[in-house]
Amino acid sequence: MMMCIQRCYKSESGNVVFYVLLGIVLVGLLTVALRNSGGTKGDIDTEDAALKATQVQNNAAEIGRAVATLLTEQVSEADIRFAPPDDASTQYGNITTTPANQVFSSAGARATYRLPPAGIQTAVANWEFFATSQIPQVGSDKAELIAVLPNVTQAFCEAINRQLGFTGATQPLDSATGTTPDCVNGTGPQRFVGSFNDISPNVLDKTSFSKLPVLEACVKCASDDTYNYFYVLMAR
Repeated sequence: MMMCIQRCYKSESGNVVFYVLLGIVLVGLLTVALRNSGGTKGDIDTEDAALKATQVQNNAAEIGRAVATLLTEQVSEADIRFAPPDDASTQYGNITTTPANQVFSSAGARATYRLPPAGIQTAVANWEFFATSQIPQVGSDKAELIAVLPNVTQAFCEAINRQLGFTGATQPLDSATGTTPDCVNGTGPQRFVGSFNDISPNVLDKTSFSKLPVLEACVKCASDDTYNYFYVLMAR
């Protein structure tokens, strides 16, 4: 009986040591996992930015196809309109005015009016439309008709430029601005309701871009330090 007690005690002691060692190993693995969780979050954030960048590009491309549809249907460039379906907003006119010329009207080009994805802007703003900027190696020396998503974050700006294949740490975020109006983004009378600023367009600096022509990109406006994504809807 004494021999059994001694053997059983030694067996139980061995089991205790085993479980203690196993616990130490598990705690170590948990610590490593927690330390690496920061990198995992970063990967998720990067993937999220890339997905939202693709969403924005697809939205812009849809608007571009809608503009092409109107031109094919013999709507003149000066008669194209971007009134949103919400009649409360009249910055681009009313969607019921000549609906056949409207990009977002079911009687016009039938494009879907989409709000920007959440979390990609420093200040919430909808799509804007301008014909005030001359884009490097796109069309002639006239102003192009462009869609602009204003006030995007620098992180989103960098994400979308990476997807577009621009190289360099900041290209084309720096000095991709001209003189007047305010960068590719504007306000008030600069919004497109039929007029093209061909006399004194905002000329983007082609040396700011690592590849040309620039049909879409995200640029930094030096005058107010905002980041703005643009997409050429119609080259002129």
